[in-house]
Amino acid sequence: MKKFVMYGAGNIGRGFIGQTFSKSGYEVVFVDVNREMVDKFNNDGKYPVKIVSPEGKREEWVSGIRAVNGMEADKVAEEIATCDIMGTAVGVNILPRIAKPLAEGIVKRLRMADAKPLNVIICENLLDANIYLRKLVGEFIPEDLQQAYAEKIGFVEASIGRMVPIVTPEMQEGNILRVWVEEYCELPVDRAGFVGEPPADVQGLMPFTPFEFFIQRKLFIHNMGHAISAFLGARLGCEAIWQAMGVPAVKLLAMKAMMQSAAALSKEHGVPLADVLRNVEDLIYRFSNRDLGDTVARVGRDPIRKLNENDRLVGAYNLCKKLGLPATYIRVGIAAALCFEEASDAAAVEVSTFAKENGTAAALAKYCNLTDPADAQAIDVYVQMLRNGQPLEELLAMAERETDRFYK
Repeated sequence: MKKFVMYGAGNIGRGFIGQTFSKSGYEVVFVDVNREMVDKFNNDGKYPVKIVSPEGKREEWVSGIRAVNGMEADKVAEEIATCDIMGTAVGVNILPRIAKPLAEGIVKRLRMADAKPLNVIICENLLDANIYLRKLVGEFIPEDLQQAYAEKIGFVEASIGRMVPIVTPEMQEGNILRVWVEEYCELPVDRAGFVGEPPADVQGLMPFTPFEFFIQRKLFIHNMGHAISAFLGARLGCEAIWQAMGVPAVKLLAMKAMMQSAAALSKEHGVPLADVLRNVEDLIYRFSNRDLGDTVARVGRDPIRKLNENDRLVGAYNLCKKLGLPATYIRVGIAAALCFEEASDAAAVEVSTFAKENGTAAALAKYCNLTDPADAQAIDVYVQMLRNGQPLEELLAMAERETDRFYK
């Protein structure tokens, strides 16, 4: 049996990637630092995945799995050295922490006789994740193995479209490994990132090249629309994304921002606009999945990262500006991110407090690298409307008037 190593046993690792490779006939070895989960994997040898949709729920069991503790460096290195393929789903901020143990496994592998190539599928929301992780790991590769590292180790970007919410104790139903997911399970990957041929036996794996469109579509449509729904829903006291999507003004503002980004992606990559808009329609439907139970707090979490110039909001905004297209509804999303006040999220507290104390222009310069006074002025209009408690219908009407003026 072929072996797949999944670095990170979180929701995406268990609820999407691990399940995908298990169903495709691979032994799946999870690497994680949660001792309780590692022990449970090894004791049970399987875990449940609950698939929820508007049509109902069903449960599948993922079997042929085991785990190693991420703190046991020798064991981690051995698994990496002897696997057929691997993936990461640890979160962008954690990638620097796994670079060294990942490198130790790669070094062990490259020093073996007849060392086989290894491809690492990077399941993180980050543009150019392949370049970033290759550089991080490369710093721990000895000089005499640098050429082999370049030739035999592939870092492959992936577009993670399946939505997997945080599982509450109630949703676990007595099993800490249980995870809830939506039906959607396609896994687009960068064909050019592979050393050799992509595996042909993995269900749902979709190799494409050039891959930039798929990465940007995920970030600038899916992630952006999801985040805007959370930020605006929070203003209304919504706890879940499906509740936010039940408010017509939230749904329209998110959808229209996604449509503006879709127009930019279509123009930038030469993809028919109708194809991109179908993705928007599908996502709006999926965001409304009540049984998925995704929370506003989780989706809106860490606005510092989400406001980065290359991330979902400002990245989409800058692409629209670059192509001379309107980004009026995306401005509403950026303003809502600056006003996101989630007391349990230190990043949200920092951003909202800084923006209040120092002004919108200073906040945009600090968190978004947006320094054009025209941008600050246009976004500040929505910031003030949100702070004054004006109905979202008024922000929608303002954005519509701005859009009309753009085309006149």
